[in-house]
Amino acid sequence: GPSARCRPPVMASDGSRGGLRLLEWIPSQKLLVKTGRFTWNTLWKTMLSELAPQSADGAYVRPAPQLGTDAAWPADLPLEPGRYHAYLGNACPWCHRVSIALALRGLLGTTITTTRLDDNPEKASRGGWCFADSDPDPLLGAADLREVYNALTPGDEDYKGRVTAPLLVDLKDGGRIISNESGDIVRMLGGAAFPAAADAAPLCPPELRQQIDEVNAWTYELVNNGVYRAGFCTKQAAYEEAERDVHDGLARAEALLASQPYLLGDTVTEADVRLLPTAVRFDGVYASFFRCGRRQIRSDYPAVGRWMRDMLERTGPGLFDLADARRSYYSNLFPLNPGGIVPAGPSAADLGLEGLV
Repeated sequence: GPSARCRPPVMASDGSRGGLRLLEWIPSQKLLVKTGRFTWNTLWKTMLSELAPQSADGAYVRPAPQLGTDAAWPADLPLEPGRYHAYLGNACPWCHRVSIALALRGLLGTTITTTRLDDNPEKASRGGWCFADSDPDPLLGAADLREVYNALTPGDEDYKGRVTAPLLVDLKDGGRIISNESGDIVRMLGGAAFPAAADAAPLCPPELRQQIDEVNAWTYELVNNGVYRAGFCTKQAAYEEAERDVHDGLARAEALLASQPYLLGDTVTEADVRLLPTAVRFDGVYASFFRCGRRQIRSDYPAVGRWMRDMLERTGPGLFDLADARRSYYSNLFPLNPGGIVPAGPSAADLGLEGLV
């Protein structure tokens, strides 16, 4: 047969034709690559800085840290069943904290009712949270959460801050914002003085408060916020530091849970409530989407995995929808995933959590 150099060039099949075919008329592939990379990186960093504020070294700086204070329930608010309402989004780990506390304290749907917000940044006027027809706003029939904030802002001015969830409100007499800080809400609901179901132990008993605060501090910095620091940073060094922190935190949790059922011993506390939302999202979302998958819970942190299953069984099915959360992260955080493609897995069944999330 003819030598290789005499063979006719292989032509593209009809199925691959189309597009600008830039390399046919641009003389330098190097120029094309450098120009494309510069343009894309500039646009990406601009969009990401709007989504996630950055420090000078490319590290993500959370605008409203979900740390909380030693908050107490307002003394002027009597606990009347059905009077108080929490707006919660399924994908949001800070909202998940609140729903876990409500479930563990026996308050979910009784003393405090809830609305599951729809995560739709194109439909919402600000902040991304709006209402689905299947779960409308009980206060004023608002279209999105911004309308609720505006309606509950004293005076004639609209609300000027960030429109965030969770949001805990008093529905009586036209409504009042109690708190939109997840740490404060969990501390209020979990306090020993807050009336809960008869068999529901407090999540932050006074004798454990100092220990709980110490665990909360490193859990938040290394794990809860660590995954976001890894996912939203824009420079390599910032990513490497954040990713290292995440696995240092998970290893620390693994060491504690290898010798005891919960983070502070034999009793579920607020510390467990705060770690669970990140743990249950980790393999299904954060490992791949936020580039933290060097190790995963199902293969590398067995004690954390056993603890996570126990906690999910305690809170009950239906509290969190992993498949919906995965769609939300991959579809709505478009600067991190411009194509909007949602990977096939791992699903709840892949993770051995079917029926729980």
